[in-house]
Amino acid sequence: FAQGFQTSYFNNFILIISFSLIKYSVLLKNCVEIINGYQPNKTLILGEICNLLRENIDYYDWVGFYFLDKNKKKLILRCFAGKPTEHVEIPVGKGICGQVAKSSKSLIIDDVSKEKNYISCDIDVKSEIVVPIFVNGENFGQIDVDSRKINAFNKNDENFLKQINELISKNLF
Repeated sequence: FAQGFQTSYFNNFILIISFSLIKYSVLLKNCVEIINGYQPNKTLILGEICNLLRENIDYYDWVGFYFLDKNKKKLILRCFAGKPTEHVEIPVGKGICGQVAKSSKSLIIDDVSKEKNYISCDIDVKSEIVVPIFVNGENFGQIDVDSRKINAFNKNDENFLKQINELISKNLF
């Protein structure tokens, strides 16, 4: 029985991973269609991508794009899908987004309640992923995704969001 359970569990695990990767590739293709369909309106494109991700990945509860204003040393929220936030500007270094702006490295936070430098936008948020956007090798902005589920994000999400950011970098900036 235990052998059969382990095999069944393993097969279901592989099926879930395969389904997720297929879903990511379909959504990536949808992003290309959005970019091609709404050129040259960058704000509309970014907003549609936020909506697409939030509506199609059940644990993506808030999706937004922040862009770096180097003169002000702040991130500026350009587009988002989800609950409105008061954090339309975030100083570099402050919060998860500010840390990514400073380090130029993605961050996956499994449990935001354990982060000292976390800026709470919504009391229901449990985890967050932030992935930088590079234009000509320079940190230009980021995609920020919040989830009401603890441990929501993994390397597959990070790789998927990196691909979206590459599309945005190459086609919009």
